[in-house]
Amino acid sequence: MPPSAALPSPAASTTADDWSPRLALLVAATFFMEFLDGTVLTTAIPSIAADFSVPSADVNVTMTAYLMTVAMGIPLSGWLAERLGARRVFCLAIATFTVASLLCALSQDLAMLTLSRVLQGAGGAMMVPVGTLVVLRGTAKKDLLRATAYLVWPGLLAPVLAPLVGGALTTFLSWHWIFLINLPLGLAAFLAALRLVPGTAGDRARRLDWLGLGLTTLGVGSVVVGLELAGGRGSGALAALSITAGLLFLVAAVWWMRRARSPLFDLGVFTARTFRATATGGFIYRLTISAVPFLLPLMFQNGFGWDPLHAGVLVAAVFIGNIWIKPATTPLIRRFGFKPVLVFASLASAATFALCALIDAGTPEPLIFALLVASGAFRSIGFSAYASVQYADVVPAQLPSANAVSATLVQLATAAGIAIGALLIRVYEAGGPLPGGAGAAGGDPAAPYRAAFLAIAVVMLLSTLDSLTLPRHAGAEVSRPGQAPAAAPPRRPRA
Repeated sequence: MPPSAALPSPAASTTADDWSPRLALLVAATFFMEFLDGTVLTTAIPSIAADFSVPSADVNVTMTAYLMTVAMGIPLSGWLAERLGARRVFCLAIATFTVASLLCALSQDLAMLTLSRVLQGAGGAMMVPVGTLVVLRGTAKKDLLRATAYLVWPGLLAPVLAPLVGGALTTFLSWHWIFLINLPLGLAAFLAALRLVPGTAGDRARRLDWLGLGLTTLGVGSVVVGLELAGGRGSGALAALSITAGLLFLVAAVWWMRRARSPLFDLGVFTARTFRATATGGFIYRLTISAVPFLLPLMFQNGFGWDPLHAGVLVAAVFIGNIWIKPATTPLIRRFGFKPVLVFASLASAATFALCALIDAGTPEPLIFALLVASGAFRSIGFSAYASVQYADVVPAQLPSANAVSATLVQLATAAGIAIGALLIRVYEAGGPLPGGAGAAGGDPAAPYRAAFLAIAVVMLLSTLDSLTLPRHAGAEVSRPGQAPAAAPPRRPRA
């Protein structure tokens, strides 16, 4: 049996002509809702705390619960899609997310809001990988760049827009509207999914690897909790313990799945160098770019003394850079190939981070704006390239595993970026040994943030080094179909 026959296809007659921009746009819209709700509550925390008569710090549990549920639910979503059918699970995910949003808006206390956020996270955990799988299965390799161009924009825009959206809704309406706005969007997405997503029967005989699921879920959950604790204050020992425990669980999960007859994930996907890039240089890239939307508003407000609106307008420059360059990302990858584009994007991003460390409150704002537009553009190029190259050499039978592993890594990288950004600031504020630490606390209030930007610029260079080791024609089947030799195919997955 060929690898492509190992899984039912959503449409038996799927061809290159079946590429559907409308379906990709629908999936991207659901992703945007999920990604946005992961961080949009940040600006509403004081209002929620006042309504529930609890300390603001206690409201953070609602964000942690959501992010942890999304990360822990992703490994199960791939199996559900194969067992029940991708269309059924995707529609269920949208419905769950929408109903949970209503429950969040109706919450009368912190406990109910937290439980509703857990349910919302469960819906989000299914939307992300199952939606991607639906698009990937109906897209030929030659159209993969166009498909991923639709799918990557939520991850680029949501972290930048979340503070602005959350702040506007909370200021002019109330925090409840952060969730109520999902109701018409969710209903529209549900109806569109019924029409656009191909319906297929699931494989009822497919068994679930319970041990693999348990180890993976515990591992991912522990790492996410540890990273959230690391981003707070006064929880260093507990954060380290949680992250260590999570990594041990994940190591055990890998050990088990390499030996199980029907593992939760087919780890053979890692034999493809282009997919491994998502766990090496791609993970580092996403980690560093996730730290930027966190660091910039803090530097502008705490370091420069600007008000939130002033800071938000400048941070919006990153969003403008993302959008401005987006039409050019696919032509750039087709013209130069994945390897040169990834090397350039990481080097250019590292340079913009280093330049952010040089600005201060007296720097002309048009210059700051131009720098952040450039940073957003390079961010978009690299993000798009990684999102496409990771599936370039994955055979159809491995798509569910590759998709779920990639979605999990994206969640971990995002959480790690924010946590590391917060940790760097604390280290430098305390007079840490790295550049900017000694005089940060008592001198320039922006010094800890400058040092943090320098640190993530250095970390980004690790992504550059990884990209340099990619084969010359990595992902050529996707970037230059019919024009360049494709990379060597991955080894046949183990039966």
